[in-house]
Amino acid sequence: MEKVKISTEYIKLDQFLKWVNVVGQGSDAKDIIQDGFVKVNGEVEYRRGKKLRIGDIVEIEKNKYEVI
Repeated sequence: MEKVKISTEYIKLDQFLKWVNVVGQGSDAKDIIQDGFVKVNGEVEYRRGKKLRIGDIVEIEKNKYEVI
């Protein structure tokens, strides 16, 4: 599991996917989120504006990221 440090209180899911280079553009993030390919803390997440906070786990296919 890759640990990703943020320096703010939270980061939105679509911004996070761009930050970790899963997608190149926000529109790509929107597509994979709406298609149900992203899980946050074990649950499929369909909201691209979902606020991720320290301790959250994001899963995309076989990749896992922990927000620290």
